[in-house]
Amino acid sequence: MEFVNTDRLRIAYRQHGAPRGEPIILLHGWPDDLHTWDGILPALAQGGYRLLVPSLRGFGDTRFLDPATPRSGQLSALAQDLLDFASALGIERFNVIGHDWGARAAYNAALLAPQRILRCMALSVGWGSNDPQQILSLHQARNYWYQWYMATERGAEALRKERRELAHLLWRTWSPSWHFGEGVFHDTLHAWDNPDWVDVTLHSYRHRWGLAAGDPHYALQEDRLRRETVISVPTLTLHGSEDGANSPQTSEQREHLFSGPYHRALLAGVGHFPQREQPDGVAAALLAWLQSCDAS
Repeated sequence: MEFVNTDRLRIAYRQHGAPRGEPIILLHGWPDDLHTWDGILPALAQGGYRLLVPSLRGFGDTRFLDPATPRSGQLSALAQDLLDFASALGIERFNVIGHDWGARAAYNAALLAPQRILRCMALSVGWGSNDPQQILSLHQARNYWYQWYMATERGAEALRKERRELAHLLWRTWSPSWHFGEGVFHDTLHAWDNPDWVDVTLHSYRHRWGLAAGDPHYALQEDRLRRETVISVPTLTLHGSEDGANSPQTSEQREHLFSGPYHRALLAGVGHFPQREQPDGVAAALLAWLQSCDAS
């Protein structure tokens, strides 16, 4: 494990591939960790890319530098963390691949700093689905039960006391055809022992639905994300047809939100964790996009 400091975080990360290759930063989701990318890293490394895989704030060995810093999980903070992480490593322009929370961070960073993002690749999340006033189908509202649950004190207490049980239930529900081994789950759950994991998680979902105030440090980013909606960065969205967290319908008909090259692909028989469930197919799709899409 390697570490780098930004102004707010000591970010833990792993590095793979060609040290001088075109950089790709891979961002995991919730509840998950950086091991989520293990199945696709070899193929990307063979493509000659420099791969940087950090733990998000509140996960793994990443830590806040100041005890007084709000343990915010707001999506603008995750996007800024991505940009700050790259800057701390001296990387000006880079590709980003994100899943779940990481996908939302990737989209937001592409909107906030398009001059820095070569290509944006998002798994299991459609762009334009962060607005607390968005229209939700009853089916999708049911999918988000855990988010409504964590808006209550009872849900918060369950997160503190039964995080492993809750996460295990979500994994099984979100990817009904994926029979993951207990070893896979066990290797991941240690990332949630981070002392800030609960606070960051609760704030993330409460802020997302307008139920908690944001960290004023990200006020400018929040303002831009409210006012602007169109991403100019070349963007690929991959979504599993059996995703039980974000229904594939939530990423449909988003073309009008992109001014640059955009493609969405539906992965048949795949749930919420495409990179874990179908790593070869996902790696092939990512490499094809990286190699065919002009990011000049």
